Amino acid sequence: MSLDFKDKVAIVTGSGNGIGKGYALELAKRGAKVVVNDLGGTVDGSGGSLSAADAVVQEIEAAGGEAMANGANVAKQEDVKAMVEATMEKWGRVDILINNAGILRDKSFGKMEWSDFEAVINVHLLGSALCAHSVFPIMKEQEFGRIVMTSSSSGLFGNFGQTNYAAAKMGVVGLMNTLKLEGAKYNVHTNSIAPTATTRMTEHLFPAEFAEKLDPKYIIPAVIFLASEKAPNGEILEAGGGVVANTYVMETMGKYFGTDENFTAEAVANHWAEIADTTDARRLTQGGEVAIKHLEKIQQSEN
Repeated sequence: MSLDFKDKVAIVTGSGNGIGKGYALELAKRGAKVVVNDLGGTVDGSGGSLSAADAVVQEIEAAGGEAMANGANVAKQEDVKAMVEATMEKWGRVDILINNAGILRDKSFGKMEWSDFEAVINVHLLGSALCAHSVFPIMKEQEFGRIVMTSSSSGLFGNFGQTNYAAAKMGVVGLMNTLKLEGAKYNVHTNSIAPTATTRMTEHLFPAEFAEKLDPKYIIPAVIFLASEKAPNGEILEAGGGVVANTYVMETMGKYFGTDENFTAEAVANHWAEIADTTDARRLTQGGEVAIKHLEKIQQSEN
């Protein structure tokens, strides 16, 4: 089975370097027309230049593909609107959005300036939401779309000194969880990738001997799959070093305490082990299933 992207149009944010560049090149190689978006700033988000995006476009065109460079700041509505309008004017559709743009401003929470927290949220979470919001109506009208959010193990599991980044990266999972529902009947699928790779944003986190094993190129196959017609809907894929795994949220069956005077904080504390028991934990697909599960537990307890 070959995943073909002929006649598909993809917007890849933050694709002037690193993993994003790899996504753009692979999509173009497989036949997609690609918008290479990159602000061209530093890792902390300062500065800007179109040179990196232009270089990727030149590489795609030299290989016989079609691409256009774009320097939109994904956190600015007017920039994103103009980017999508330019894409529609040139190619008439948007089939794929890969939200890859990001910045880092790491510092422990107690020492972090609020401006650094806000800046990271603006790019990773609000930028992803803004780009998705701008293309979602187009994808619905086409009855086809693939949106890929970039999450992170930092958001899914935590990482010291990255409260801003982690909050944003878990935030895009929440965004995905509802977009998967709203887009499903229109064949608009939304998924997330949580990459583990050595890039200019993460090179300081891994020992030198891991650099080759965690080359960004080993993330590309998972993301190309999520951008394809064969993509699932509402999944989180962890990828790195040639490994692809599926991450998801589970909920324990819990304990029914009743609703009389015996339901106290002390009762919760005394039965914590039973509450946290994962033996019959379930993967739920939408918020309403939580209430259904609770009612099921009540009925089981009362019978």
